[in-house]
Amino acid sequence: MTTNLSNNINKDINGSLVTGILLIIFGIVAIAIPAISTIFAETWFALILISSGFAKLVYATQTRQQGGFIWKLLLSGLYVATGVMLFIYPRTGILTLTLLLGSFLLTEGVFELILAFRLRPQQNWAWVLGDGIITLILGAMIWFQWPFNAPWLIGTLVGASVLFTGISRVMLSLNTRSFLKGSDSAA
Repeated sequence: MTTNLSNNINKDINGSLVTGILLIIFGIVAIAIPAISTIFAETWFALILISSGFAKLVYATQTRQQGGFIWKLLLSGLYVATGVMLFIYPRTGILTLTLLLGSFLLTEGVFELILAFRLRPQQNWAWVLGDGIITLILGAMIWFQWPFNAPWLIGTLVGASVLFTGISRVMLSLNTRSFLKGSDSAA
């Protein structure tokens, strides 16, 4: 019984380790060819919007007796239309998404700064202040370099995120493996 449990745990750790290594490779590839990974991310986003729109359409028809059917239908149409537009015109979608990301980061940075000063009497409030400043700077960098940064920005950011997710997955898997080996030798 204990051997089966140990084998299952080792398989899980090995699977997690392999997944982490694959994510590292995908992250490096995405950073190395950011224009292609940007188009891939934009297309993926378009497909998510289209799928969500159809899911909202199904929900609207299933709940039409509960009221708001027209609004649910319009919302569904908005999702599908936006997804189709992003899918048909990916370059325009990339420009739009990049500008939206810059706007989001600028707004988030301002909100973080306001929050930091509200938290000022508390210990470690400076971490929130630092987060706000960095987020504001990132948003400004995106805005002031737009549209020239659009072809590579989203792909690079997605690649960096995937890369660091892979690194953290590998490190956690190695840590768990090390912990289990230590506990096995102690037993």
